[in-house]
Amino acid sequence: MTEEIVYANLKFQDTDKKENIQKSERCGGRVPSTPSHSQHKAILILTLLCFLLLIGLGVLGRLFYTTLETEMIKSSQLQNIKEELQRNVSLQLMHDLNSSKKIGNLSAMLQKIATQLCRELYKKEPEHQCKPCPKGSKWFKDSCYSKLDGFGTWQKSGMLCSARNASLLKIKNRSELEFVKSEGLHGYWLGLLPRKNYVRSEILNENMFLSVGFERSTYDLHKMYCGYLEGIYVYYTYCTLEKSIICEETASKVQVESVLNDLPQESV
Repeated sequence: MTEEIVYANLKFQDTDKKENIQKSERCGGRVPSTPSHSQHKAILILTLLCFLLLIGLGVLGRLFYTTLETEMIKSSQLQNIKEELQRNVSLQLMHDLNSSKKIGNLSAMLQKIATQLCRELYKKEPEHQCKPCPKGSKWFKDSCYSKLDGFGTWQKSGMLCSARNASLLKIKNRSELEFVKSEGLHGYWLGLLPRKNYVRSEILNENMFLSVGFERSTYDLHKMYCGYLEGIYVYYTYCTLEKSIICEETASKVQVESVLNDLPQESV
């Protein structure tokens, strides 16, 4: 009797287990088991890492913001320094420009004084070292007048003057005209354009030289007449004949040192 009761209980328990298993299978699988200690530990570590990551991102964000703010302040300071330097450079340039103008004015004034002094010295000593003309020439206004040795045709005379960076005698204004007249020149070629027709003589005047230029002459000079100076008159003759030669060239600037060196030195 007892054995039958035990058997019935076991069978009943087996039946309950089977029903539970079937219910579990119908619900989609086995009943999940309780998480283990290692899983709890892994979850805790992951949570801690996430927390640390958030802290790190916050620190990096703060550093980025602080660095950006610092760099903006530095950039603003550099911009201010740049603008200040530009203002200083502009002021310095204006100062230098004004100084250059003053120096230029003083230099021009000194040059003018030196030229005037040199003219006075030239009157007393025609070959003074300050004379801005070749040796043996005459200095008048801004020109030098040099008489060459020998004779030459009009064309040859012009070539000889060109070789000296000069030209045959030309008259550009009334003061130069008066100077040439005072020199009493006779038989010297003039820098007048050749003529096709013969003219015996004309009174020397500055209007004769309005359009002159030896280098522009493309005439057959064997058939042309060229002008030469005889005192205050201009005569014309064949350009192929030989006459005396006088060249005119622009005077150089008077060297200030050449004048200063000749001034009396004060005794110490």
